[in-house]
Amino acid sequence: MTDLEKIASQIRRDIIRMVHGAKNGHPGGALGCADLLTLLYFKHMSHHTDFKMNGKGEYVFFLSNGHISAVQYSALARAGYFPIAELATHRKLNSRLQGHPTPHAHLPGVRVASGSLGQGLSVAIGVATGKKLDKDNKLVYVLMGDGEQQEGQVWEAAMYAAHHKIDNLVAFIDCNGQQIDGSTEEVMSLGELQHKYQAFGWEVITVLKGNDIPTLDAAITEAKAKAHKGKPIMVLMHTEMGYPIDFMVGTHKWHGVAPSDAQKNLALAQLPETLGDY
Repeated sequence: MTDLEKIASQIRRDIIRMVHGAKNGHPGGALGCADLLTLLYFKHMSHHTDFKMNGKGEYVFFLSNGHISAVQYSALARAGYFPIAELATHRKLNSRLQGHPTPHAHLPGVRVASGSLGQGLSVAIGVATGKKLDKDNKLVYVLMGDGEQQEGQVWEAAMYAAHHKIDNLVAFIDCNGQQIDGSTEEVMSLGELQHKYQAFGWEVITVLKGNDIPTLDAAITEAKAKAHKGKPIMVLMHTEMGYPIDFMVGTHKWHGVAPSDAQKNLALAQLPETLGDY
């Protein structure tokens, strides 16, 4: 295992334990996005644990699909933003680690509430615009879900970003094909997202193995190389919901269900403990 793979495995262990401990939450998408947040927080973003809301002089990340908050909380804690032991308070009364991230709790690393889907891209565009005005060349990243593309605000934002050449923005879509009520194809087909974003004027990178760290690493490196060249960048990241837990993979049923005691143990048995559990 590489160092990044070890971090991703521990983040996945955290997710399982956090959602199980709270007896509710959204493990499926969080597990599928662990590789992306590992790469961003532990390789590709220059960021400061001495947290400042304005994010000046550092890379900024926004989680638009806020229901998968467990993966961001684990990444932030493992990166040193707050004590790892605080993960045990996930979704508990008076915890800073609410089910959806919120800035009113003053949790380091969280700059926007993201409980309502469809808004993260707009927020990211606003911050990216501010960085351009400030002559700050650091990038803004945002992660969205594929089901989230059914929100109309996303497309207004996509059109705006291309028209105004917001080329310091890198967006990711977690293309796992699942949402709370079933597959995206059944609920509302997304069509060809690559062609849609290209038609809107975005630079598009498609990653067929979004849960393979070397492949995803190369895609992020490519996205950074394409930045500041006149177009916003979209990374279509094909992942598996629930990855790599054999009984969770590829089904919408684990979108928002906590594992039982037995299921928790089965899941943890498939995830090496690499950095120590909280």
